[in-house]
Amino acid sequence: MVKLSQLFWPRLLKRWMPTSLLGRSLLIIVLPVVVMQAAVTWAFFDANWQTVTSHLADGLAGDVSWLVDSYEDDPTPQRLANLQNRAEKTLDLSVALQPDATLPKSKRASLFGPVDWSIKRALENQIDQPFWFDTARYPAYVDIRVQVKQGVLRIIAPRDRAFATQGHIFILWMILATVLLTGVAILFIRNQVRAIERLADAADAFGRGGDVPQFKPHGAREVRKAAHAFIAMKERIQRYVDQRTLLLASVSHDLRTPLTRLKLEVALAEPSPRLKAIKLDLAEMEHMIDEYLAFARGEDGEALEIVGLRGLIQEVSEGATRAGAQVQVDADGTLAAHVRPNAFKRALSNLVMNAAVHGEHVEVAARARPSGGVEILVDDDGPGIPPERYEDAFKPFSRLDDARNQNEKGVGLGLAIARDLARALGGDVTLDRSPMGGLRAVVRLPG
Repeated sequence: MVKLSQLFWPRLLKRWMPTSLLGRSLLIIVLPVVVMQAAVTWAFFDANWQTVTSHLADGLAGDVSWLVDSYEDDPTPQRLANLQNRAEKTLDLSVALQPDATLPKSKRASLFGPVDWSIKRALENQIDQPFWFDTARYPAYVDIRVQVKQGVLRIIAPRDRAFATQGHIFILWMILATVLLTGVAILFIRNQVRAIERLADAADAFGRGGDVPQFKPHGAREVRKAAHAFIAMKERIQRYVDQRTLLLASVSHDLRTPLTRLKLEVALAEPSPRLKAIKLDLAEMEHMIDEYLAFARGEDGEALEIVGLRGLIQEVSEGATRAGAQVQVDADGTLAAHVRPNAFKRALSNLVMNAAVHGEHVEVAARARPSGGVEILVDDDGPGIPPERYEDAFKPFSRLDDARNQNEKGVGLGLAIARDLARALGGDVTLDRSPMGGLRAVVRLPG
């Protein structure tokens, strides 16, 4: 049977543990140092400081007991004067009699509880008369008062006679040592973490299609090894992309050349119903080639730019309006995103035109996300798609004929292209039920 503690404590520790590498590294290094310093401080106070303080308190209590007993044996003014003179010269104590006085009822609380405990224990062991003492009223002295028949015998003693006054210096040195060691640890760990952060930033920038020419491996050996592996991977991927781009350019040229000849021959032929059908087939073939190349080309090497979303959405919406749909745009003019303008425009156009073909009313809205970044919502009042088939709609060449998908003359690549381009920017495209009754496409982009 699993114990409750086995479930609770790991979760509690996980909740309070640092999540960053810097925080966890500092915890690994600083926590043992702090524990060690605390153990050394505790051992010092337990084995040294308290022992010395106890001996000093016993010595002071013995002197106070001698003064009280000596005065009570002969409570005359001359005897008191002799005791005062002797105590001041040999014991470094100041003695005064307060005639007919009584002991105070309260005293100030001391910051050092062990000091009061040691003095109280020593006085209780060596003095039979009622007494009162205060270690907090005077910074450099201890005030001790003993009740005698003639009043109160007040004795002022230096603090160093009651306890070891150098303990705070030891604590100060321990604190300074801890701060120094922590500072050195932070400095060195921060340099190592910075190397990992730069590697992560370079990988993130490259993952979004950006270039990182200034990135150089540095840091610990393991970090440099990972950085060199990243650079090698980046070069291999870049060669693959360049080769694919060159191949697509060749395919595009090879396919479009005979297609252009066919279109020219059709244009020169005599008009006929059969010729009209051939023109439609050629147009559909050209559109299919365009979609295939767009899907395979993906990011096509376009540079990232900060683009205002409202202007881009309005430009895309104009095409949907010309297709016969009523499009409403709701986007703040201050919203912007880091995208490839033409690629992102193509992705957004696929979504808006898809909504325009299958619905009469289309709403396109852009808003900031609470967690950072922006999202664009494309809603329509068309037939929609069953929730269980949302992911099927993103599969390349998928045609959901019984419901809807891309435009009617397409090949099932519109949503696939839109998601591919959004994910290349570090975002995503998802589908949901629209409040208008049709389909909602949600484009999320990072900040």
